[in-house]
Amino acid sequence: MRNNYKCYVLLLLVLCAGRLQAQVDPHFSQYYIYPAWLNPALTGTFDGAYRASAIYRNQWGNVGTPFSTIGASGEFTTEKSINGGVSVLKQTAGNGGYAYTTAYGNVAYTGIRFGRDGSQRVYLGLQFGLIQRHFDRNKLTFGSQWNPVTGFNGDNSNVILNRTSALAFDAGAGIMYFDATPGKKANIFGGVSFSHLPQSDDKFSASGTEKFPIRYTLHGGVRLALSDVFSITPNALYLKQRTATEKMIGAYGQYKVNEDLSMMLGANYRFKDALSPFIGFTHKGWALGASYDINNSDLNKMAGAANSFEISLTIIGKRAAKSQPVDFVCPRL
Repeated sequence: MRNNYKCYVLLLLVLCAGRLQAQVDPHFSQYYIYPAWLNPALTGTFDGAYRASAIYRNQWGNVGTPFSTIGASGEFTTEKSINGGVSVLKQTAGNGGYAYTTAYGNVAYTGIRFGRDGSQRVYLGLQFGLIQRHFDRNKLTFGSQWNPVTGFNGDNSNVILNRTSALAFDAGAGIMYFDATPGKKANIFGGVSFSHLPQSDDKFSASGTEKFPIRYTLHGGVRLALSDVFSITPNALYLKQRTATEKMIGAYGQYKVNEDLSMMLGANYRFKDALSPFIGFTHKGWALGASYDINNSDLNKMAGAANSFEISLTIIGKRAAKSQPVDFVCPRL
């Protein structure tokens, strides 16, 4: 009963987010792994012909059915200053069968270059797609189903729910700057993006006429080359969606074992929420990462050890024609 109660409370928080004026989208600790979620201007910010990325997040596993989020994206670069990509994300939450699914197409313009050899770069990105949310009413239980004489009644058909599914158009935009100067001791990067710009109707809100709140995202950092084989990359993230905010800072070190293999180790701290250690490695065009959120918020006190973990995989394909390699494009996290 205790776990069912927790799951029901968490589900209500998700479904009533519009009413609470603080709806928060799914988020990741390894946020740079899933560029379509972070900033559409990141589409194609890699040295190669294409990039395929996947990430899986599992959270609050001890609160009944875990909240899990899986994202997958594919991107390609061209020689015409245009990059493209697609992405799909699905979050399932709690025992109520709640699911939040998005599908987007991204396009980025990469033709703004200045400085020595065009190493100072600005990318502009647009994103268009759909958001679909639903839950299974048959998986929900209510207080009215309990009879003190006969016990629990599994039939919840007497509970009236106006809507169990909703589909909405969505779009976003962003801008990204990075310094790709080769051999430099400090390469700066940063960007800003705006999600849910159409502010489509949130059919799951109390009135049904609430709008999806715009999510403002600011991210950046600097890659510091301490030697030919070792670098450290401090980074920061700030999100705001109505009254909800998220602030994260962190850093990771990358050690180049040889031309094909690199090791990464670091951590991010999400203020008033969690510390997230990270470990990963890259081999040729492959990158594998894992992180674990150690929760220190009030949720941890309520649910007990409400921790989360993420696993990510990225594959970058080489260009058919040989080209000059780029020393720094964007961070791994």
